[in-house]
Amino acid sequence: MDEPILTMEERAAINAGRWFSTLSPSLRHDILRCAYVKRYPDDALICARGDAPTDWYGVAKGAVRVSSTTLAGRLITYTYVEPGVWFGDVSLFDGDARTHDTYAHGPTTLMCVSRSDFFRILGLHTELYDALMRLQARRIRQLFGLVEDLNTLPLRARLAKQLLHLTRSYGVPELGSKQEIRIALHLAQEELAQLLGASRQRVNQELKSMERDGAIRLDPAGLVVCSSNALMHIAEITS
Repeated sequence: MDEPILTMEERAAINAGRWFSTLSPSLRHDILRCAYVKRYPDDALICARGDAPTDWYGVAKGAVRVSSTTLAGRLITYTYVEPGVWFGDVSLFDGDARTHDTYAHGPTTLMCVSRSDFFRILGLHTELYDALMRLQARRIRQLFGLVEDLNTLPLRARLAKQLLHLTRSYGVPELGSKQEIRIALHLAQEELAQLLGASRQRVNQELKSMERDGAIRLDPAGLVVCSSNALMHIAEITS
């Protein structure tokens, strides 16, 4: 169901986005003024591979799973888009169809800017061209890093690096602890395995090994990072 406005927490998440917060106040104002709010339940389809590009999106709450399905029926997850991050601009620029499926992961709120408003804002603010170019450059660097890790690092190191990334993006202090950090994005081990291009069984083995080493703690409510330093050590010594 669509809602007319963001909550205070959702607006704070958008404004605190690493990329969005670098834009000028007038550009941020025009983007938010044109945007409309959509709310999705868990696992709801946002847009499908092959869809025509209609909107530019900013995540205000929850997460967006970017994935595709192989001809053999295997689900491949590429990333989870976190609050404060914008996506969907590539297809708007080149006019081609969406390249991946996107689903809400948990209750998710999006800011949506229509294609016509997107280009109208570009016409008013040339600053946005430079900002989007920097955003694309960052994405390309991250993509190169992921490809390099996939081809050069063992699963243990890749898992440690992924957990550190999730800690930075979704980490919240664990109640009653000064050091532990809970990853608020709840991922089943199968979903974590899809991110890493590995089997659930192998990921489960590595998670239990990290738990024995005191780096993480597994409980029914999710994953808790007991020591980020221990995860960094695992990522370094197994690289």
